[in-house]
Amino acid sequence: MNKIYNPTPETWSAILERPTKTVDDIEQTVKEIFKEVQKKGDVAVTKYTSIFDGVTFDNLEVSQQEIEKAVAEIPNELKEAIQLAKSNIEKFHAAQKTAKVEVETVEGVQCWQEKRPIQKIGLYIPGGTAPLFSTVLMLAVPANIAGCKEIVLCSPPDKNGNINPAILYAANLCGVTKILKVGGIQAIAAMTFGTETIPKVYKIFGPGNQFVTVAKQLATQFGVAIDMPAGPSELLVVADDAAVPAFVASDLLSQAEHGADSQVILVSTSKKLIDAVEEEIQMQLEQLPRKSIAEKAIANSKLIFVENDTIALDLINEYGPEHFIVCTANDEFYINGIENAGSVFIGNYTPESAGDYASGTNHTLPTNGYAKNYSGVNLDSFTKSMTFQKISEKGIQNIGKAIEVMAEAEGLQAHKNAVTLRLKTLE
Repeated sequence: MNKIYNPTPETWSAILERPTKTVDDIEQTVKEIFKEVQKKGDVAVTKYTSIFDGVTFDNLEVSQQEIEKAVAEIPNELKEAIQLAKSNIEKFHAAQKTAKVEVETVEGVQCWQEKRPIQKIGLYIPGGTAPLFSTVLMLAVPANIAGCKEIVLCSPPDKNGNINPAILYAANLCGVTKILKVGGIQAIAAMTFGTETIPKVYKIFGPGNQFVTVAKQLATQFGVAIDMPAGPSELLVVADDAAVPAFVASDLLSQAEHGADSQVILVSTSKKLIDAVEEEIQMQLEQLPRKSIAEKAIANSKLIFVENDTIALDLINEYGPEHFIVCTANDEFYINGIENAGSVFIGNYTPESAGDYASGTNHTLPTNGYAKNYSGVNLDSFTKSMTFQKISEKGIQNIGKAIEVMAEAEGLQAHKNAVTLRLKTLE
C-alpha cells in the first residue's frame, strides 16, 4: 500500500492516475468481430460464443422453461433480498419522474417539453465469477418505469451453456422482454446491428471488461447510444478520527475485490486513522475468498494524508471518484462542497455496498474521472426530452419580425420567407 503525505497540487494528477490499459490491440479485434456479426448475424455470434465461452447453441435465446427452472432454483432468502432491493430501486427511480414543462414565452407562442421512453434498450450483464444480477435490477427497473417497449438482455453463458439463475430470476422479475446467452464483443455487436435472433437496440447499458468497453464505444459509430464511458471500478473514502477504521477498511476491500485493476483511495487528515486502516486491511484481506484479486488492487491503493479538509476536498474534486464515502467530523463540508462524484455515501453506517444492492440509488456510475461531466444511470437515462411548440396568428406576429431579421443576417433567405409569407396573409 502506498502512503503519501502532504502531496502538492502539482503532483495530484500523477498520484491519482487511473490504472487504465491501452486499447490499441483490443480495438482491431473488436472491429473484426463487429464486421463479421454485421455480415453473418447469428452464425458469427455462435462462432465467437464457441471460441470465447466454449459452448455452442442451436438457440441463443433463453427459453421459458429455463427461466422457470432458474426461478425454482433460487433460495427464498435470496428471492426476498432481490425483491426488497427491487422495491427500493423502484421507489427511488419512480420519484424521478417529472411533469410536462409548459410555458407561453410570449403571447401566442406555446412551448413545452415532454419525456418519451427510448423504445429499444439493450442490457449487458457480465457473468463469470461475479454474475452481476444486481445490475439487472439497476437497469431493467428504471427502463420499465420509463416505459421502454423492448428490453433485451445479453449475458455470457457458462461452460454448460447456462446463464446464472439469479440473473434469469432478476430479469424475469423486472420485465426483461428477451434474454440471450451471448457475451463479450459479439453481444454488443449483435445488439448494435441486430441478427436473426437478437434485436437491434437504440441504447446499450451495462458494465463489462475492457473488450466490452471498447465494443460499446465502437457501437456509437453505428448510431447506437451507450450509458457512459466505462473503466475499472473505483472508490475514494475521506475519513478522519470520527470514522471506524474497520468500516473504512471493509469499504476499501469491497471495491478492491471487483478486480485487480480496481482503484481504492483513502484521503485523511489523520495519520493515526491511516495507520489503523492499513492494519485492518491486512487482517480482513486474509479472510476474503477473492483475496488474490483484492490484494492486487490494494497493492496499488493510495493512503493520502493532507493537512486539512479544504485541501482534501480540492483533491477529491480533482479526482472525481465513481464512489465517494464521507465519514468525518465535518461531513456537511464535504456534502456541500463535492462537485465531482458518481454517488456519495455518508457516515459510518453507509457502506458503498448499500448502493450496489439495496438502498435504491443506481450503481451504474461514471468511472475514470467522467464524474466531472457524466451522471450515473437514472430514470432520464432511458428517456428522450422532446420539445413542442404551437404558434397562433398573434404569436407569429409577435416574433415574426425578429425571425426575419435574424434569418437575413445569417444569409438564410428561405428561413426568412417561411415567416414573411405567413405575416403577409395576416396583413
